[in-house]
Amino acid sequence: MSQTKSKRYLSKNRRKQSPWLPLVLAGAGMLLFLLAVFAFRQPPAPKAVIEVNGSPSLKVDKEKVDLGDVKLGQTVQVSFQVTNVGDKPLVFSKEPYIEVKEGC
Repeated sequence: MSQTKSKRYLSKNRRKQSPWLPLVLAGAGMLLFLLAVFAFRQPPAPKAVIEVNGSPSLKVDKEKVDLGDVKLGQTVQVSFQVTNVGDKPLVFSKEPYIEVKEGC
């Protein structure tokens, strides 16, 4: 009788285990994996070659733009690339603008 009773007791204990335990363990394992990936991640490489140390510095791919003769009211478009080649972040204290001068 005691063996039957102990088997019943063991089978009841197995049934009472939480069904969430495997999910919690899998979630904890995934969290540890993500933390390891985040911890050993390398910092991103700079997009431009650093030319100035200790401060930000702007570099423009076109120093001068010549559009030739443009009729009054005609729309023209120019694009250029501005890059920070310093090792510090560039912060604007005022909104940047472009000044267009006649005859330049």
